[in-house]
Amino acid sequence: ELKTQKKEKKLDMSSNTDEKKGGKLVTAGGSSEKSAESRGVDGDWKGMELETPEATKKATESALNFFEQIFERLYGKMTWDEKLRLLWLASTLFFIIGGYWLLRSLKDPVISTICGVEYIPKAKMLSVLVVTCLVFLYNKLIDIFPKHELFYIIGGFYAILFTIIAIALDAPPTYSTSIYNTNASPYRLTGWISYCAIESFGSIGVSLFWAFTNSTYNLEGAKKSYGLMVACAQLGSIAGPTLVNLASEPYGVPAVYFCGALCMIMMVISIWGYTLRFGGKSSSESIPNKNKNKSKAGMTEGLILFWKYHYVKGIFALSCLFMVEVTILDYSMKVLAKAKFDQEHPNDPTAATAAFASFMGFFGQAANGLSFCFSLIGTSFVIRRLGLKYTVILFPSLCLVAIFIVYAYPSLEIVFLMMLVLKGLSYSLNNPCKEILYQPTSSAVKFKAKSWIDVFGARGSKALGSVVTNAFSDSAADLLTYGSFVAMGVSSFLIYVAYWMGIQFDILVARDIKIGEEEITLGTPIPADDDGTADQKPDTSCAVDRDEEQPPEKSANQDPSSDNKTHIAV
Repeated sequence: ELKTQKKEKKLDMSSNTDEKKGGKLVTAGGSSEKSAESRGVDGDWKGMELETPEATKKATESALNFFEQIFERLYGKMTWDEKLRLLWLASTLFFIIGGYWLLRSLKDPVISTICGVEYIPKAKMLSVLVVTCLVFLYNKLIDIFPKHELFYIIGGFYAILFTIIAIALDAPPTYSTSIYNTNASPYRLTGWISYCAIESFGSIGVSLFWAFTNSTYNLEGAKKSYGLMVACAQLGSIAGPTLVNLASEPYGVPAVYFCGALCMIMMVISIWGYTLRFGGKSSSESIPNKNKNKSKAGMTEGLILFWKYHYVKGIFALSCLFMVEVTILDYSMKVLAKAKFDQEHPNDPTAATAAFASFMGFFGQAANGLSFCFSLIGTSFVIRRLGLKYTVILFPSLCLVAIFIVYAYPSLEIVFLMMLVLKGLSYSLNNPCKEILYQPTSSAVKFKAKSWIDVFGARGSKALGSVVTNAFSDSAADLLTYGSFVAMGVSSFLIYVAYWMGIQFDILVARDIKIGEEEITLGTPIPADDDGTADQKPDTSCAVDRDEEQPPEKSANQDPSSDNKTHIAV
């Protein structure tokens, strides 16, 4: 009876509670079912909603949007076609640079084994003559064939040549062409041909790619894309020597040499696919040139354009003269490193040489790594934020600061760090800027004048730097002191040239003028405003809206003969 009374009291209490909530009576079993249902709906089923295809799609889209925002912040907004174009050209540059650095790593070992190490200086002098003749021929081919077909001609030629050399090197040891024949002789032609072929491709192949790319991209596209292209080039410069290091011993030098020929074939295939997708005509070829039927200078037109226009001379200065100071610092670093390791291993020259080689290998890895990282995340961002007018001044300014630091603290560690900065930023910052400077130039300047600048400008600058290092080679202290003075002078001059080139670049872009196409009167500057800038829109180095520009009204007293002339300080 007591148990029955307790149950009745519990039922009465539960009925009163349910009446307060809504007048509904729920039994113990019913409440448990309701709680189970609520747990099923609110707990288990809500957790399983994250695993549905819709939820997975939303998560993927959010991740893609996050990476897209980072990409746009670093490189700017690109359409799918722009990204595909960038990927295609970057892969082409990867094969060019990767193949060149692969073959460059084999260049000296091949001629040393076949002809003798003492003939390397003579081979270098011979390569200058060979490259000169090939540049004349290259300038002639530019007048005959469309620009994209030059890749087929040059890439096909070097692919066949490197394949023949690889087969010749793989001959039995009794043949004079074989690399397994260790009887070195200067009369074995394979070594000379290999050395000159690699040197000439490094000069012409890279110049052709950037000339074609400069004629394909407009200014804004170049600012977005060139940083990633340089990053891919750095990957190639790392991958080529790495393949030589890993594959030379197990597979042999001829097999690795043939991989260089395969890179030439891949370059041709990449450009062929690019022309199928995007077309082969460059922007300069698609615009008719009114002066095209006038007299042509032929193979020497590049030299004439270089001599005629100060703007082209400015590109040469920014492209090459910094190598004078890099050569001085590079030699200083090697002198200090050699002295340090000889002191650490006084009675063991083999160990000293190994330590020196390891030091230089580490320097190469660090320089290429810094260049790759900055090209990947910094080049396009800096150029788009600062504009070319100020970015082009940045590198010579850093060079001047680096030289001051070396002069103040002349130690191996400081020289190493400054050389690391100069080498890394010369690839990732200075190279894209000097390629963008070709934007307001004609096709003849992009291809012909550029070929002479790239081939002989760098060699001439290194030769000037070698004159300084040779003069003070007896004393490391004198080299660092007087060499620093020379480098400071070169850096100061380049800062002035960069400032002048930035102003001229903005004027040319704002006026839509192409150096080499218009009839230009030298020495007549465009009037400047009070702030020192020409009558142009602000920050034209970042963006130019040509559609809003209107031509000036003609004066009644204006000479009609002046209509076809553009007066500008170039």
